[in-house]
Amino acid sequence: MSASRILPSFGFTAILFFLLHAGTALSADVRMCGAKGDGQTDDTAAIQKAVNSGDGRVSFPKGVYRMTKPVVIELDKTGFTALTGDGVARVVMAGAGAAFRFVGTHAGSADPEQVKPNVWERQRMPMVDGMEIVGAHPEADGIEATGTMQLTITRTTVREARHGIRLATLNRNVLIADCHIYHNRGIGVFYDDVNLHQSNISGCHISYCAGGGIVSRGGNVRNIQIGTCDIEMNMAPDAPPTANVLIDCTGSRYGTGEVEIAGCTIQHSSKSPDSANIRIIGRSNPAKDQPVVREGHVTITGNVLSDVRVNVHLRDVRGVVITGNTFYMGYDHDLLVEESSNIVVGPNNFDRNPRYGYGDAAKVNGGVVFRGSADCTLDGLHINGAWRKPAALMIEKSSRFNIANCTILDSDNTGLLLKEVTNSKVAGCMVRDDRRDAKSGLSLKVEGGHGNWIVQNLLANGHEVAPATSRMEGNNDGK
Repeated sequence: MSASRILPSFGFTAILFFLLHAGTALSADVRMCGAKGDGQTDDTAAIQKAVNSGDGRVSFPKGVYRMTKPVVIELDKTGFTALTGDGVARVVMAGAGAAFRFVGTHAGSADPEQVKPNVWERQRMPMVDGMEIVGAHPEADGIEATGTMQLTITRTTVREARHGIRLATLNRNVLIADCHIYHNRGIGVFYDDVNLHQSNISGCHISYCAGGGIVSRGGNVRNIQIGTCDIEMNMAPDAPPTANVLIDCTGSRYGTGEVEIAGCTIQHSSKSPDSANIRIIGRSNPAKDQPVVREGHVTITGNVLSDVRVNVHLRDVRGVVITGNTFYMGYDHDLLVEESSNIVVGPNNFDRNPRYGYGDAAKVNGGVVFRGSADCTLDGLHINGAWRKPAALMIEKSSRFNIANCTILDSDNTGLLLKEVTNSKVAGCMVRDDRRDAKSGLSLKVEGGHGNWIVQNLLANGHEVAPATSRMEGNNDGK
């Protein structure tokens, strides 16, 4: 049929509308389902209607959509679902709970044999993309997920809520990328006593969340990859101690392990009590009548860490590698390791850079401390400017340490202190203080302990070793 015969029948405007919207004909536009998007009308029912339509792609045109209760996406009923706002839609959550709650039925692992057919046929990869979610209720959260397989959240902002993204009960293979989780009252990304293996958080800004940036508590969590993110100021002066990245296995049967934190800037705030950039508490309770274990298997590499009470704090952890990071402005410690084992610390820079001497930087202490730990290797540490510490590098009540090729410069009191340390070796280190107004004591001091071997070090400010505690060979004392 010719165009001249079509146009009189349907009209030019109708045909143009069809051509422009043909690509989105299968999407559920929330306005077409009754949402006003004026910031005043309660659009909850209209958005739920769009989700329940089963069209799959739920689109939010430009507007402000006010909601008063969670929109629940029951994936086995709705089928594949993606919420998209193209960066122009704002959802204001004015009720308690998550603005969007994804509920799947996946109950297995990521093993293909444990994924049931209905998950692949109706539920896989639920998505949120290009949305802004703003909390307007004390208990409003952004996004919550349970029972999902391949949850994917991209280019989304959550702010002014309680928790930004909450992962609960059981999920598998979660991707969170290119998101802004900003200024929330609780936690930015919350692994809430969840059974979750395989999750990636990349390219995100996670900042100003008072309860912590990325937090895992309890649960059974493995394979967290955190990369190329800016994570900062996720604590508050009047809130309980937390961290920009907090992994707390206390009371968990399975704990959290197999974690990589790489290529991030992680910083602020020294004003909050006991604040940390990365804190891992690995002590878990695997089963009734079984001994507690130390969770771990963690790599921390290529990060910039600054401006907190403790930059990295490990307690009751086994199997952590820390290498290639820049540490500065650790007000109490740069690195504090307690009751842990098999910790490998490679070349890292622990520095007091004059470029960052503003404000109350003179109160920064810095330094590296190991207490009650065993079977650790420290190789290539560079420590410059630890102030008011008993030692720039202190190992206390520990055993089987291999300390090699470290550089410890211009620090107060003792450079390297071994206190009640046994069966350990210090080799090839340079320890000296060349400041004109030096407050240094000795380059090396050994108090108590036994079975230690100290060999071929440059100890420019001398040493003091308790009798019969250490074997000394080839050390160079003096300037």
